[in-house]
Amino acid sequence: MSTTLVVSAPVADALAHNRPVVALESTIISHGLPRPRNFEAAQEFEQILLDAGVTPATVAVLDGIAHVGLDAEGVRRIADEDMAKASVRDLPFLAAAAASGATTVAATAHLASLAGVRVFATGGLGGVHRGATSSFDESADLSTLAVTPITVVSAGVKSVLDIAATLERLETLSVPVVGYRSTVFPSFWLTESEFELDWSVESASDVARIMAAQDALGHGQGIVVANPIPRDQQWDPSEHDRVLAEALAAADAAGIHGKAVTPFLLGYIVDASGGRSLEVNLDLARNNVRLAAEIATAWTNLAG
Repeated sequence: MSTTLVVSAPVADALAHNRPVVALESTIISHGLPRPRNFEAAQEFEQILLDAGVTPATVAVLDGIAHVGLDAEGVRRIADEDMAKASVRDLPFLAAAAASGATTVAATAHLASLAGVRVFATGGLGGVHRGATSSFDESADLSTLAVTPITVVSAGVKSVLDIAATLERLETLSVPVVGYRSTVFPSFWLTESEFELDWSVESASDVARIMAAQDALGHGQGIVVANPIPRDQQWDPSEHDRVLAEALAAADAAGIHGKAVTPFLLGYIVDASGGRSLEVNLDLARNNVRLAAEIATAWTNLAG
């Protein structure tokens, strides 16, 4: 599309012929999973889509060029190289410096939408951080979705965040949140949180119709599809609560604050859970990719 944004041939061809496409972020691969498990997961996520007849569009910035859709070497690079974690505001700097970066939910949504991709699968959405009333720490995922027409499938937000404040911000930003076969907002590793949702759907076709209605009404926001991890795959709630409390106490004792809090908490949780949280993370990501494939297919069927 330009010298700073390139859409892969398979993605461009699928979009041109109204075939389903699903965007995938690269931060979960570069920063969210250990090597070499991350490369295996990246390949698996793409294969799930291919098996469903959907074109994967993994997004990343390589040598200053934003890519929507990666070849095998590109996927290998985001898994093997130490890359910056790139949000929307970082994109021009990477382009100017011909540097590489793994895209967050916000940057992935922005770039995928520029290419014309309408459905995006991730693990958990970023949100308002605990203590944000003093730190003002809030993920750019929220403000980006307020101006980006893309449907994001996620398992809620990580429970290390302030779920109540996140839902309030999404409401303020007029970003629709709909539960998939659930009237309760999930909390990433757990199937449910304590927060109910106003709207829920039973099928991917329902989501596609909401997308079409939103377009017809002239809205420019994205849509969050809250897809709970199946109850038999969730982390044991009592263990989750214990480890989370330990992690929060450890961060406080170490004086960790600001942007360093979430990476510290997630690293602590992986270690303290003996890797259980990581396995749940992979299960819910697979679950989200499968649902995104169904939604993308329903969207193209509706448009075709």
